[in-house]
Formats: sequence, C-alpha cells, structure tokens
Amino acid sequence: MTAVKISSKYQVTLPAELRRARGYKPGRKVAFIDDGASVRLVPVRVIKSLRGFIKGRMKSSDVEREETDRPL
Repeated sequence: MTAVKISSKYQVTLPAELRRARGYKPGRKVAFIDDGASVRLVPVRVIKSLRGFIKGRMKSSDVEREETDRPL
C-alpha cells in the first residue's frame, strides 16, 4: 500500500504502479464511493461502451409484461 498526501487544493496523485496496473490515463473520469468505512475510486464507464452489452443474454419471451404495458 502506498500512502499519498492531499494537497492544499484537495488533490491527490495516483501512484504510478496503480495507474499502470489499472490502465488509468489523463482525462479518465472516476467516481468516489463512500460506504461509511472507506472510500473507493471507481472508473466511470462511457455510455457508448455499454451499447449491446446485453445482446444475447435475454430473449423477449423471458420478459413478462403487465396489462398496462400493452397498447389499448
């Protein structure tokens, strides 16, 4: 574990070994998740990268529709 210092502007620098291991590049968006005991740094996925990720996992016959979902 590498410790880092928070700057006067409340910034931190990710250690080089972490950047290389995770493939983080400048401009990458991340989210901070506070679970009460710790804070996690999670990469934010670009919405375009999610296109088609469900394809082939679910058939339309697997979904039950309610009467209110059907056109009158």
